[in-house]
Amino acid sequence: MDAFSISGQYIDLFSRKIFPARINIVQGVIASIEPLEYAPDQYILPGFVDAHVHIESSMLVPSEFARLALIHGTVATISDPHEIANVCGKEGVEYMIDNSKQTALKIFFGAPSCAIYD
Repeated sequence: MDAFSISGQYIDLFSRKIFPARINIVQGVIASIEPLEYAPDQYILPGFVDAHVHIESSMLVPSEFARLALIHGTVATISDPHEIANVCGKEGVEYMIDNSKQTALKIFFGAPSCAIYD
């Protein structure tokens, strides 16, 4: 799927306007946004990025957390894994990273700041 388009009511956050548009995507990148006279009543808007989250506090593994976050519009997280590091050490952090690779949610991990392990 190298190129495709989607039409709907585009929410332009910068101009604070909603208008009918076609979004053209080429190789996974938005190539153009074309205003239209009419488009379906589905809304197109940017995804949300959660800039600080402790996934393990949700009591879910990253793949299950991602399943729930994606349906609510979150497309990426910056995750602090210090809680799993405190409990399981380096192996726990590695598990979180490996498990997160199974998801469409982009999960970026920071180094745990207050965890101690060898």
